[in-house]
Amino acid sequence: MKALTLEGKAQIGYTSVIDPEIKKSQDVIIEVKATAICGSDLHVYHEREFGFDYGMVMGHEFVGEIVEVGKDVRAWKKGDMVMTPFTTSCGVCYFCQQGLTCRCIHGQLYGWVEKGEGLQGGQAEYVRVPLADTTLLSVPEGVELEEGLLLGDILATGYFCADRVDIFPEGTYVVIGCGPVGLMSIIGAREQGAEKIYALDSVPERLAQAEKWGAIALDYTQENISEIIADATEGRGADGVMEVVGNPAAMSTAWSLVRPGGVISSVGVHTSPHFSFSPAQAYDKNLTYRAGRCPARHYMPKLLPLVQEKKYDLTSVFSHRLSLAEGAKGYQIFDQKCDHCTKVVLYP
Repeated sequence: MKALTLEGKAQIGYTSVIDPEIKKSQDVIIEVKATAICGSDLHVYHEREFGFDYGMVMGHEFVGEIVEVGKDVRAWKKGDMVMTPFTTSCGVCYFCQQGLTCRCIHGQLYGWVEKGEGLQGGQAEYVRVPLADTTLLSVPEGVELEEGLLLGDILATGYFCADRVDIFPEGTYVVIGCGPVGLMSIIGAREQGAEKIYALDSVPERLAQAEKWGAIALDYTQENISEIIADATEGRGADGVMEVVGNPAAMSTAWSLVRPGGVISSVGVHTSPHFSFSPAQAYDKNLTYRAGRCPARHYMPKLLPLVQEKKYDLTSVFSHRLSLAEGAKGYQIFDQKCDHCTKVVLYP
C-alpha cells in the first residue's frame, strides 16, 4: 500500500509499505477514506520529539471503512464506516473507567513507532486498529467524514482544554493560539457557557475565524494584550487561559495573563524540559495548572450531538484538501502556513 512515511528531519515520503495485517484477535483493518495533518505531527516532522523509526507511517487522524475483522471483534463487521480517537483504549482498565482513555494501560498512539515497537499511523491507504470494539465509533448518517476527523482529535481536544478552566458565564477567558485546536477551544468554551473569550494570534485568517465563532480577536504583534486583559477585568487578569501552542513563549504569556487563583489549561504539546514560570511564581498566584493529552475517546460521544446539530461550520477549519500522494506538499504548506493554510485533509 501507499503511505506517508517519516524519512528524516522535515522529510516526508510517499512510499510503498507492507499492508497491515490482523495481529491480535481484537484488531480490525480499515481502508482509510480521509486523513488529516495535525499540529502535533509537526513535532515528529521537526524531530522536536525524537527516537522514531525512519520509515514509520505518520498520522493519527483518520476515518474509514472496516475491511477485515479479528475473530474476537464483536461490535464491528466488514463495511462499517468508523471514526477513531488518536489513541486506542481498552475501555476497562482503571484509567479508562476514570475517563482518562488517553492513558489506557493497553492503549497506543497511532503514528508512534520506536525500535520496531508501536503502532503505525493513519496517513495511509490502510491501517490496523487494535482494541477495535472499545476504540472505534460509528460514523452516523448525516455526519461527514471530515467531521469524524475533527471528533477524533481537535474538536475533542479543544473542548477538553476549555473543560479544564472551570468556566462560569461571567468569567473572562483567553485562548492563546488560533490554529485548529485553538479555534475548537473557542467553540468548547462557548458551549460550556463562556461569554467573554479573547483569542490571540498573529495570522489574519485565523483571527477572522476566531471572531466568527464568537471570540474577541487580538493580534499580539499589534496590540498590548496585557493591558487589554487588565482593562477588561479591573486589573485582575483572566479567570482562565487556554494554551494550545506548546512553546515556552505561549506558556509565559499564559502565566502573565491569568489572575491570582486562576487556571491555565495547557493542551499544546510541550517539548521544553522546563516550565516558563517558576514554582515561586505559581505559588504567588495560587495558580492551578492543568496539562496533558486529551482523552478523545471519552469526549467523542459527548460531542457527537454538537456535530449533528450543525451549529458550527466545523469543516471550514480545513483550508486545503489534497490527495495522499500530495502529502509531503501538504506538510510543507501546513508547517509554513502557506496560502492561508489552517488545516490539511488528505484523501487516499
